[in-house]
Amino acid sequence: MTNSLVAAVAGFGTGLSLIVAIGAQNAFVLRQGVRRHAVLTVVGICALSDAALIALGVGGVGAVVVAWPGVLTAVGWIGGAFLICYGVLAARRVLRPGALTADGEAAGSRRRAVLTCLTLTWLNPHVYLDTVFLLGSVAADRGPLRWTFGFGAACASLCWFAALGFGARFLGRFLARPAAWRVLDALVAAVMITLGVTLVAGA
Repeated sequence: MTNSLVAAVAGFGTGLSLIVAIGAQNAFVLRQGVRRHAVLTVVGICALSDAALIALGVGGVGAVVVAWPGVLTAVGWIGGAFLICYGVLAARRVLRPGALTADGEAAGSRRRAVLTCLTLTWLNPHVYLDTVFLLGSVAADRGPLRWTFGFGAACASLCWFAALGFGARFLGRFLARPAAWRVLDALVAAVMITLGVTLVAGA
């Protein structure tokens, strides 16, 4: 393989290893995918946001952000509070399940989905640590091929979110019963509240 292909594959593998984990963003994409509500929009926002953050990291912006630690602290507080609130709402659905089905939520709002997705993406300090700092530092070791490495990482993000969002619809038959939705919401609530408390405690 050529050096460029090796760098792209390395970037793809590194990016995939960082993103394939149960987190707030993934839990939200999974739930939207199962509901089949604004899936393309949510997947696009997540993939494009990751690509932008990866580009910032490859471009060396991480070193600039390090000089302003207060920014990440503020992001931690705001993002943590939002995750806790979202987790509480998910827990409320577990106790008081609505009429959700795999075909979508009757009163669902695309605007609300977009705002939630943007918040979960840009107000999560872990996203900056993984994409801007970690991927950026690894890419720097690739020298002139760092942008090829970053391209590979961005492709991994796109593939993962597309698979998670559009693949989740195949779980529809397993979520035909309200009890199954309660289990999904319980998982979402646990992930969101845990991450939110962790962010606030570490801010």
